[in-house]
Amino acid sequence: MVSESENTKSNASSPLERFWLCVSNTGYEASLEPRKVYEGLPDAPARVRELVRIIDESGEDYLFPVSLLHPIALPQDTAAIIHRLAAVS
Repeated sequence: MVSESENTKSNASSPLERFWLCVSNTGYEASLEPRKVYEGLPDAPARVRELVRIIDESGEDYLFPVSLLHPIALPQDTAAIIHRLAAVS
């Protein structure tokens, strides 16, 4: 993990950057699970540094190298279910 969120969060994000598939957890074995889908948050300054902000199981958000994650598009109803389930956890 690079850092916790200290930036103002926005609800607007590209559909391809709202959810991310972990393709590798090298160097972050305790934090990321390969083949797991994570919800992302927009963070333009992080993207310039080739980082992506994702939300973990605890509801906290952290920065990870974009090379470890791949953006995925989900159907709107599936995305809503994942977002709702994350809010309950």
